[in-house]
Amino acid sequence: QVLLGEPGGGLVQPGGSLRLSCEASERTFSRYAMGWFRQAPGKEREFVAAIRNGVTYYAESMKGRSTISRDNAKNTVYLQMSSLKPEDTAVYYCAAQTTPRFGFSTLTDFDSWGQGTQVTVSS
Repeated sequence: QVLLGEPGGGLVQPGGSLRLSCEASERTFSRYAMGWFRQAPGKEREFVAAIRNGVTYYAESMKGRSTISRDNAKNTVYLQMSSLKPEDTAVYYCAAQTTPRFGFSTLTDFDSWGQGTQVTVSS
């Protein structure tokens, strides 16, 4: 199982920016589709963004406000977020698709998950 670590969360003011990172434990990282999800209190975990074969995908709520990228040399995927809103407050999780699948935006499309990092958007 790929182990994923996610530093980078924290408290940010509305309108601010934050970059999350997620480092994978395996050198085969470059083969995997990677994704970011989030879970707000009392809500289900939801898709935020994914990157697969160099192509990026975003949830409608995050289009134009986030960028997913990866550095295969560092086994790391990033999520840069800007114009953050209080409703973006959630625990953010990175995920790896170690077994290729057709989909990339549901929980069952991914095999390995990080522990999550808290992002709080508040003044």
